[in-house]
Parts: sequence; structure tokens; C-alpha cells
Amino acid sequence: MELTLRVEGLSFGYRGRPVLHDVTLPEVRTSQVTAVVGPNAAGKSTLLRCIAGLHRARGTVRIDGSVAGRSGIFYLPQEPLPASSLTVFEAVLLARRLGPGAGAGGPDDVTEVADTLVRLRLDDLATTPLGNMSGGQRQLVALAQAVVRRPEVLLLDEPVSNLDLRNQLRVLTLVRELAAEQSTAVLVTVHDLTLAARFADEAIVLCDGAVHASGTPDEVITAQMLREVYRVEGDVRRGEDGTLTVAAHRSL
Repeated sequence: MELTLRVEGLSFGYRGRPVLHDVTLPEVRTSQVTAVVGPNAAGKSTLLRCIAGLHRARGTVRIDGSVAGRSGIFYLPQEPLPASSLTVFEAVLLARRLGPGAGAGGPDDVTEVADTLVRLRLDDLATTPLGNMSGGQRQLVALAQAVVRRPEVLLLDEPVSNLDLRNQLRVLTLVRELAAEQSTAVLVTVHDLTLAARFADEAIVLCDGAVHASGTPDEVITAQMLREVYRVEGDVRRGEDGTLTVAAHRSL
């Protein structure tokens, strides 16, 4: 099923301090990965939390073509799962059975969880308690929980922030695959502009709580944007594989 996430005129502040200012995003469509980039305190995490309904923001958030409505949105924060005595398999199975795409608690749920752990290469850790895992490993388990819930809209807040280079590439590759396979609209915040350019179909640049630019990564990730938004001098070049690479040289 095709659907579209629409965010229009979103404004929010903490204790009288404005954080988001009349934010309207381009349409986020099924099977599309949209990266939200910008410097620290630009409002990226707050934006995702407002879309997820965790903050009472002014403006409109709707999913056209949705069966589940706002409940079809799943938000994954950047903090790893807390340590607990649950094993990896138990934690992901619990998420599966709580999700809108859950089965009746039968073998299909178990198969779905097992397949997801294999894709994230967590199958060898299936019986490991979360309390015995690193923060990066628990972050991967949290992603597995998001995947098995099969949301219509998946909001990922810095999903690779605690991961090494290999796992960053693996996770973002998986996110792209799942967006297509599960017909999910994905909105993901990413600090690394090179990763955003490599894996996103569209990019949104936030600056001081407002949309500075939106479009394809080629259109918005430019040396001029680095100067205006990130306040750095840098180069944006095309690598040997055709994707953009970003290198900052000095702060302004």
C-alpha cells in the first residue's frame, strides 16, 4: 500500500523557548528514505518526537493512505535499549507481539524475529541478556524491534550513532532494503553527511529549527550549505562509486 507522510506548519518550544518554527516538510513517501541533517541543536530529534506525537506541537501531521493512522508511526530514539535480563530474542519477540503488524503469537512471529536477527547479524546473540551487551549492540536490538513491528512510517533518530563504520553501513543498507520490502516511509536523522548522501533518496536540512533546504542529496549537500548552516569551509565531491563525499577543512 502506498502512503504519504505530510508534516505542515509544525511549531514547538520548551518552556517558552522556541525550537521548531513553522516546519513544513516535503512529502515522505512509501519505500523512500529521507534524511534529516543539520548541526547540533537544529531541532532534528525534536522534529521526530513531534511527528511521533510525543510532544504537543502546533501544526499538522497526517498519513494519507494509512490504515492504522498515527498509530502506524514507530519512533526509535537514539539512546540504546536499557540493560535488562531479557534476552535479545525475547526483547524482539515482545516488540513483534506488541506491534500493529503482529500475528496471533504463533510460529509466524518466531520466524519473523529469527529472520530479522539473521539480517542484523544478531542471531549469534539471540540468547544473550541485554544487560551483557554493549550500547552499540543494544542499539542494533532496538532497530530489530522497530523492523519486526512493520510500521507504516519509521522514524529513526541517529540509528548509527553508537556503531562502528562497518555496522553503520550495514544498518543503513538494511534500512533502505526494508523501506522497499515493507513499503515503509522512513525519516532518519544522520550526523554524517556522507552517509546521508549515500543512503537517502531525499534530504532535509534543518537550521535553527526551520527548514533551510530540501531536495535530493545532490541538490542540498553543497559547499555553500556547509558555510551557511554548519559554519565550516569544506568540499563536496563525487567519489569513485558516484556518491558524494563531504570533507570539512576549517570552522568559520
